[in-house]
Amino acid sequence: MIDELQVSNVALIKEASLSPSPGFTVLTGETGAGKTALLYACRLLMGARSDKTLVREGSEGACVAGRFFSGDQDMVIARRISADGRSRATVNGQMASVGELAQLVSPLIDLCGQYDQQQLLQVSSHGPLFDQWAGTAVADAHAAYAVAWEARGVAAARLRQLAQAASQSEAAVAKAREDRDRIEVLDPRDDEYDELLARTKRAEHGEALLSAAETARAALADEGGALDALNSAVFALDRMAPVDEALKGLASTVRESVFLAEDAARDLASYVQDLEFDPEELTYLQERVAALQSLMRSFGPTLADVNAHRAECQQLLESIDNNDELVAEAQKALDSAEADLQKAGKALSKARMAKKAAFEKEINGLLAKLEMKGSQLVCQIEPLPFDQWSAAGPDSIEFLFAPGKALSPRPLARIASGGELSRVMLALKAVMGESDTVETLVFDEVDAGVGGATAYALGELLVQLSRTHQVIAVTHLAQVAAFADCHYMVSKTDGDAPETRIQPVEGAARIKEVARLLSGSETAASLAHAEELLAAAQAG
Repeated sequence: MIDELQVSNVALIKEASLSPSPGFTVLTGETGAGKTALLYACRLLMGARSDKTLVREGSEGACVAGRFFSGDQDMVIARRISADGRSRATVNGQMASVGELAQLVSPLIDLCGQYDQQQLLQVSSHGPLFDQWAGTAVADAHAAYAVAWEARGVAAARLRQLAQAASQSEAAVAKAREDRDRIEVLDPRDDEYDELLARTKRAEHGEALLSAAETARAALADEGGALDALNSAVFALDRMAPVDEALKGLASTVRESVFLAEDAARDLASYVQDLEFDPEELTYLQERVAALQSLMRSFGPTLADVNAHRAECQQLLESIDNNDELVAEAQKALDSAEADLQKAGKALSKARMAKKAAFEKEINGLLAKLEMKGSQLVCQIEPLPFDQWSAAGPDSIEFLFAPGKALSPRPLARIASGGELSRVMLALKAVMGESDTVETLVFDEVDAGVGGATAYALGELLVQLSRTHQVIAVTHLAQVAAFADCHYMVSKTDGDAPETRIQPVEGAARIKEVARLLSGSETAASLAHAEELLAAAQAG
């Protein structure tokens, strides 16, 4: 949800901030005061294209920043637009692209205005919205369908693979056989190369290694060597240690050196004994290393890649050699998978159809309360040909809308007005409740053409929706504004450089604003009516 929104130099707004309630927040003000600039600010944070014409005249650039909370995570998003139209964005202080903003923020907010019905105007979203509302029955059927869809995809891929193998040219088959045989002659292990390099290096320097080890052993252990000298040192120190205790410690240190030197001498003797210089082994190692390097150049860069290529060649050859049998098995597996998919698809369609009437009844019941009597939303669920099925299911789901009982339902995007779309979205969100994953809903024009008792019903519905979502609404209706947990007033100053200001209103100031919404002025009667309306709305 939106914790705070800060706007600088956008349209007529010089500096403004908004801290909406987690529940229901309204913005009111006279026409032209600049309420739509706040919606534009939200669009910028959602990754919309920037427009330099909305940078406040005379300023170097505009800035919009917002703090968002989602679950136990929070993030600060900022978008800056220079006067020449260049745009920069940051997420938690780190540079980000506009696409990243769209990915992070758009799933959290629905802008429900005349031009912002993101979900309702995209037919591809109607099915997921309906399925979310339908709950467990459809979710379980969809999960079974997803398993069958995946299995069918695997079976179809296997059959395509075999068909491709069968269509391979003779040259390709010959090449696969040649490559496989060339690798199998050496039959390399994935980890063999580094080991061979180390052995080859020792074999190539065998004589030098032998000479170095023998020289070191002789220097330590032969007559007159280091061990004789160290033993003489120990003897001399031990002899005089009774005279000076300090020599006793030194004698112990030298004695440890003797032990270490003796161990080293024995190890060197074993090394010399075990080290064999075999010219034939050296030749073998050099030839194998060269052969493996040739394989890695052709099929590498590693021996693991070489063996992977061998496996691919073997699979291709087996597919060719046993193609008829394998194709028959694969076709049988695909037929079985498609039968399972058709069964799962039928169950999913049945589960959806079982929920269709209840969905329409709930939506249209709310629309009737919102002064849209006679209007009907129809959830059209039509089966698709099997070859048009997708991961979404076997049906085409689209919301159709009829403004009147005598009119035929048509695609929602073609027939509904901006206000009607907003109220349809409101009704849809209300019936979805907690199943809707969008956290913040911003409504504009939801009250277009609404008045009287319907306005009060609209306010009640927005309050109901605010129990499961953060709701922000731009409204001209006192009955709607009275229900809000948080009320902001948008006003515009006069003069040569008009400025839009946004400020929270409470207490007497809020009563005055609701009175203005009721009658256009602050009279004793409108103030009393406003106070009564606020008391009734907050009590409800």
